[in-house]
Amino acid sequence: MSACVPAPADSARTKHVHPPHSPPPGPRRFRIAGADVSASIAVFLIALPLSLGIALATGAPLQAGLVAAAVGGIVAGRIGGCPLQVSGPAAGLTVVTADLIQQYGWRTTCAITVLAGLAQLGLGCLRVARSALAVSPAIVHGMLAGIGVTIAVAQLHIVLGGTPQSAVPENLAALPAQLANLHPADVAVSALTLTLLFLWPRLPGRVGRVLGKLPAALIAVAAATALAALTGLRLPKVDLPSWSSHALAALPDGPVLGLVAAVLTTTLVCSVQSLLGAVAVDKLVAARPGLTGRVRRSDLDRELLGQGAANVVSGSLGGLPIAGVAVRSSANVAAGAVSRNSTMLHGGYVVIAALLLVPALELIPLASLAALVMSVGLKMVSLNHIRTVTRHREVLVYAVTTGGVVFFGVLEGVALGIAVAVGVALHRLTRTRITHEETEGGHHIHVRGQLTFLAVPRLSRILHQVPHGADAVVELDGSFMDHAAYETLQDWQKTHTAQGGSVDITGRRPGLRISEPVEVDDCRCRPWTAWRNHQCERPPTATAPPDAGSQDTTGVADLTGGTGGTGGAGGREGTITSSPTDLARGISAFQRNTAPHVRGELARLAREGQQPSQLFLTCADSRVVTSMITSSGPGDLFVVRNVGNFVPPPGEESGDDSVAAAIEYAVDVLKVRSITVCGHSGCGAMQALLGTEPGGAQTPLKRWLRHGLPSLARTPGGGDGAGGPRLAGRAAADTAERLCLANVVQQLEHLRAHESVSRALAAGGADGGLELHGMYFHVGEAQAYLLAEEAGEDGEAVFRRVLETDLTA
Repeated sequence: MSACVPAPADSARTKHVHPPHSPPPGPRRFRIAGADVSASIAVFLIALPLSLGIALATGAPLQAGLVAAAVGGIVAGRIGGCPLQVSGPAAGLTVVTADLIQQYGWRTTCAITVLAGLAQLGLGCLRVARSALAVSPAIVHGMLAGIGVTIAVAQLHIVLGGTPQSAVPENLAALPAQLANLHPADVAVSALTLTLLFLWPRLPGRVGRVLGKLPAALIAVAAATALAALTGLRLPKVDLPSWSSHALAALPDGPVLGLVAAVLTTTLVCSVQSLLGAVAVDKLVAARPGLTGRVRRSDLDRELLGQGAANVVSGSLGGLPIAGVAVRSSANVAAGAVSRNSTMLHGGYVVIAALLLVPALELIPLASLAALVMSVGLKMVSLNHIRTVTRHREVLVYAVTTGGVVFFGVLEGVALGIAVAVGVALHRLTRTRITHEETEGGHHIHVRGQLTFLAVPRLSRILHQVPHGADAVVELDGSFMDHAAYETLQDWQKTHTAQGGSVDITGRRPGLRISEPVEVDDCRCRPWTAWRNHQCERPPTATAPPDAGSQDTTGVADLTGGTGGTGGAGGREGTITSSPTDLARGISAFQRNTAPHVRGELARLAREGQQPSQLFLTCADSRVVTSMITSSGPGDLFVVRNVGNFVPPPGEESGDDSVAAAIEYAVDVLKVRSITVCGHSGCGAMQALLGTEPGGAQTPLKRWLRHGLPSLARTPGGGDGAGGPRLAGRAAADTAERLCLANVVQQLEHLRAHESVSRALAAGGADGGLELHGMYFHVGEAQAYLLAEEAGEDGEAVFRRVLETDLTA
C-alpha cells in the first residue's frame, strides 16, 4: 500500500510532497554477545581434557568423550530448558558406563544410551521432571559420593602406572601389589597434575588473580604433557584412531531384563543429575544481580527433552551418555555467559578440536588424565554435603547409599538408599516421646514428635495421670497431629476443665494455643511476636504522654527515632511506657515460651563458643531488628550497633575505639566471612547531620557525628533525587534518604581502610575470602536493598531490592 494519498480535486494545484521510501526491514541478523564468546572458550578449555579423562575412566574409545561433549553442547544446549547448563560426559555416569561396557560391549552400550534418551524424551513429554526432585538429597549426594569413591579408587591404579580392575573391592585388594610395582614416569606426571590442580586456584596476589582465570584442569594437563615431551618419558599416551574406524551404535545384544535394568539405570542417573544441575544453575544465576532479568529460570521438562535428544544423538554417533555437568556449568555462569550461545559455541569448538588437534591431543599422557578424573571423583565426596545430611539426621541414608553404590552398583545403591529413607521416615512418624513432669505450678506434659493415632494410647494414659482440678500445660513439639490425636486432646481438655482444672495447650510455636482465642487481656499480639508489643491496644492509662520524646530535638531519642521515619516514638497512640514491670513481663514470657525451644541450641553454643559467619554493623535505631530482617538466630551474627552505623577511619582520634576493636576481633579472631554495613530509612543521625551547624559546644553527640561528614560531602543536594548512590527502580525520596545511601557506601570505604579488613581482602583464596556488603533497610516498606556489585549507567552505586523470587530455585 502506497504511502502517497492523491490530493482532492479542489487542491490540485497544491504541491504534494512524497515522503521518502524506507527500505523494508531485512531479516534480523544473528548476534552473539561477547560475554558468551569468552565464556564458551573457558568452558571448552575445561571440557576438552575432562571429556578425554572420563572416556578413559569408562574404558570407552577416547573419541566417544569428544562426541558426547560436542553433542551435549550443541544439541542439549539448543533444546534444553536451562540456558546456561553445560551438558556432556559426566563423572557421575562413569561407573554406570564402565559396567555397561564391560558387560555388553561398546556398541551395545551406545544402543542403551539411545534407548535411555528415548525414555527421557517420553518422561519429558509426560511432564514429570519435577517429580524427580522428590528424591531425598541424601540419596542423591550419597549416590554421587559412591560414584566418586569408585572413580578415585579405579583411577589410582592408572596414576600408579597399572590397570584398574572391574570393581572397588578388587581394586582395593590389588592396591598393595600395585604400590610395590610403581612406574616412576606415571607417578611423576600424575603428581605434577594433582599439584597444579590444587595450587593453581590458590596463587596469591594480583598475578594469581590474573592467572587464576585460566582453567586449572587445562594448565595441569598441559604442564604434564610438556614435561613428558621435554624429558622424553616413555609412558602410555592418548591414542585417537581414525574417525573412519569409529564404532557406532548397534542393535542391543543381551538378556532383556538386563538391558531394561541398564536403560533404567542410565535414565535415572542422567535425568536426576541433569535436573539437580539445572536447579543449581538457577541458584548461581540468582546470585548474579545483573543476570537475573536476562536469563529465564529453567524449564525442567524441556531440559529433560533436551537431555533425551542429546543422548539419542550421542549414542547413535558412538558417544558417551550425556548429563548436565556441574563443573562446566558453574564455570559458564562464572565466566559471564548470558545465553545458550556459550554452550553451543563450546560444542562447536570441541568438534574443531576433534578434527584438527588430534596430533596435539595424542601427546597427553594417560596418567595425567587419570589424575584429573581422580581429583574430580574425590571432589564428589563433599564434606559440605556430609555436614548437611548430618545436621538433618539423614547420615544413615547417605552412608547406606554410598556403600551400596561402591560395593554393589548404582541402581542397587540407590534402591538401598530409598529403602532406608522410607524406613527412617516411618520411624520418625511413629516415634513420639511423651513425658509428664509435676512442678510447683502444676503438671507439664511434653509431646515430642508427630502425634498420630499410634501414640494415642500412650497420650491418653499420661493425660489421665493428671489429678482432677490441677493446672496442666500440654506442649506439642511437632509439626503434625492427626484427627484421632486432636479429638483425644479436645475431649480430655473439656472433661478436665469441667472438673475444675485448667488446661493450656500450646503448639510448636511457643505459646500458640490450638483451642483458645489468642486475644488475652485485650492484647492481640501473640507471644511469639513479642516485638509487636507497641501495637497492643491497652487502656489509655498505659499510653505515653503525647509530648513524650518531643522536648529535645537534638537528643539521642530523636537521633535513633528520626523525624522523617515511619512512626516515631513521640505521640503515637497505643504505645506502652517502659517500666521495670514491662521488662520483667518480657523476661517471664521468654522463660516460659521461648527458652524451652532455644535452650538446647544455646547450650551447644555455650560449649562450642561463638562462630558467627558475619559481622553486621548497623544503627542503634530500635526499629532495626537485625535478627528479624536477616532471619538469623543465636550465634549467626556478630552485631555492632552505634548511632548512624558509622565506621570511624583507622588512626583517627575519636576517643572511642570500640568499633575498630570489634572489627579487628571479628576478622582476626572470629574469622567472619563477610561484613555488612546496614543503614535505614528515617535515620535520626542523618537528619542531625543535615541540620549540623558549625561552631557551638562540642558535645559527645557532635563529636561522634563528624564521622558522617564525608558521607555528607558525597551527597548531592536538591530534591530531584538525582546523583549519588541510588535505589534501583525509583528515585530517592529526599535528601535524607540520599544521605543514608551515601553513608553506607562511605562507611564501606572506611571499613576497607582498616588493616585487618584490607589484609583479609588481599588474602582472598579459593574459598572467596572476606566479602563486604552494603545494605539499606526501608522501615516503612519493610524492604531490604543490597548494594549491587555493578554500578549504574552513571557509574554510581546502586542498591537493589531483595525479593523472594531472586532466591528461590
